[in-house]
Amino acid sequence: MAGDDLSAVGRFLYEAGTLKHARRTGWWMAGVRDPESVAEHSWRTALIATIIAKLEGADPARAAYLAVWHDTQESRTGDVNHLGRKYAPAGDPQEVTADQTAGMPEVLASAVRELVAEYEAKESPEAICARDADKLECLLQGIEYKAQGYENAQRWIDNSRGRLTTGTANRLADELLAQDGIDWLRAALGEEKQS
Repeated sequence: MAGDDLSAVGRFLYEAGTLKHARRTGWWMAGVRDPESVAEHSWRTALIATIIAKLEGADPARAAYLAVWHDTQESRTGDVNHLGRKYAPAGDPQEVTADQTAGMPEVLASAVRELVAEYEAKESPEAICARDADKLECLLQGIEYKAQGYENAQRWIDNSRGRLTTGTANRLADELLAQDGIDWLRAALGEEKQS
């Protein structure tokens, strides 16, 4: 392993960096001028996946691992939103991942391919938690955009809310919808929420 050629890994790391600039295109339909990047979405999705998994009795590290990799294929396909898929379906995540990992040391390439396959199969407790985290992150981002004046984000909030499956994700959604986006700061400062 120490002598493995890491040139394909290096290329992938540069490729993955493009996700910092790749915008989540569905938000443009809600009127958001500068929507979050795929990388920003994936970071908070991974964080949420750890929370959901821990509270659901699944492996939080595995759920986060799945969430980190869940949209890496978009460096090649772009973020194809729901309407866009009607006309030009996004590439198969497992096929894209196979291309992305070609030339990597097999121990790494097979691990990444297995992760993506697990996420796409939607069967393991960790995959279910990671998928709920993806939807919950979208709901949370929609709440934040709506608070910024993008009223059309309500559609994303509602659609995401309706697609959650775990009890924890549903309870968290209820909590997020009941809170104000600045409640965390008030609590940190020891202030009372003003009605």
